Amino acid sequence: MPNTDDPFAVVLKEVDALKSRGARIILVDFHAEATSEKLAMGWHLDGKVTAVIGTHTHVQTADERILPRGTAYLTDAGMTGPHDSIIGIEIEPVLNRFLTALPAKFETATGNPRLNGVVVEADEQTGRALHVERISYSLTDLNELSHAGSVRSSF
Repeated sequence: MPNTDDPFAVVLKEVDALKSRGARIILVDFHAEATSEKLAMGWHLDGKVTAVIGTHTHVQTADERILPRGTAYLTDAGMTGPHDSIIGIEIEPVLNRFLTALPAKFETATGNPRLNGVVVEADEQTGRALHVERISYSLTDLNELSHAGSVRSSF
């Protein structure tokens, strides 16, 4: 990959630019591979943004929390898509590619769709996170929710 700007330096400039335009609630979607990078960004921005939510790995983590200065954090929000798959792709072609090192055509899987994500409640005046909650719904859960007419929440 080509060289890029240091995200730890650039993010501070971007956060300052948003705040100068009056933004109070700021969500950072940090699309990174390594969990250590995501966690470091959470600590780097603690108290400066409302939330730092990691993405990219397709696997929801169970480490949601509010950091000491009021920033909600989750290493990875997870994938919305077919969970009976290899990160959204049909299993056999991906597995065969790992086993044989031969190229394969990848198709999007369809089995066991899930909706993963995170809900952050924030103070509108300060921008500090008040509550963070992972969500992970199966198709059955979503059908039940749609028939009930509301979304389950612990708020």
